[in-house]
Amino acid sequence: MNPPRAFWVVASGKGELRPAHLRAPETGEVVVRTLASGISRGTEALVFAGRVPESQWAAMRAPLMEGAFPFPVKYGYATVGEAEGRRVFVLHPHQEAFVAPRAMCIPVPDAVPTRRAVLAANMETALNLTWDAIPLAGERVLVIGAGVVGLLAASLLARVPATTVTVVDLDPSRAALAERLGCRFAHPDAAPREQELVVHASASEAGLRTALASAAVEGRIVEASWYGDRATAVPLGEAFHARRLRLVATQVGMVAPAMRGRRTHAERLALALDLLADPAYDGLLQGPTRFRDLPEAMPVLLAPGSLCQVIDYAEL
Repeated sequence: MNPPRAFWVVASGKGELRPAHLRAPETGEVVVRTLASGISRGTEALVFAGRVPESQWAAMRAPLMEGAFPFPVKYGYATVGEAEGRRVFVLHPHQEAFVAPRAMCIPVPDAVPTRRAVLAANMETALNLTWDAIPLAGERVLVIGAGVVGLLAASLLARVPATTVTVVDLDPSRAALAERLGCRFAHPDAAPREQELVVHASASEAGLRTALASAAVEGRIVEASWYGDRATAVPLGEAFHARRLRLVATQVGMVAPAMRGRRTHAERLALALDLLADPAYDGLLQGPTRFRDLPEAMPVLLAPGSLCQVIDYAEL
């Protein structure tokens, strides 16, 4: 039997498939045969381009990655596979089969198809974001950036009673998807003002300016973007202080303070999988692309405007 293959980033904009050693599992470990994996475009685009800042190399290590930043590195964290006769989600890079701690293999609910389950890591990020945002019933909410995390977060915030959630993006084709998830849609030029809660997820300086301009007095702006090694000018002059705005950073590496000590990382990920039972989330998926084609396809899959690209391992 041929050894399983794994996708490695070996230089800026270049990936290749390399054989991986599939060792025998030890106590507390299982062998996972991959069914599908997902590409988390925002982070993986930075990794693929070698744009993870050196100061963040330790913080940005994925749980089961191999290699080191910038290259060569085996990176990713959205894999659905089969282990011990059941489907599981694992924070593992793109690889045909691997050994993982049983505790890191989170069961996929029966109501969640394999393809949709690859969104679990992004949903976990969105869930943690809502815990950081602490939304209130009846608030006016603005989400800037209709990428995967932005749309997932908007869908969760729209479930809060009596909230009005508007998604802002330059791409008008995202309007139907936002509306399917229970939200309104607006172009940045028409973004509503006086919003009590603003989530910024566009990873752009223009988006951040829109976020600051759209917040109500004493409004909260939750910054969910990650800019990698890019410097970003933040307009903290003008009315920022007079309006007593609050800027909150959110990142999935830590459970949000509101739930820390109440939910573990594994419990948070399991909840994220439960939330994916809604078929409306299928609109966030694109592809599939065959795993064997990933080195050639990755530059296209990471292009701006992509949603969650699904990698298919069915040829095995």
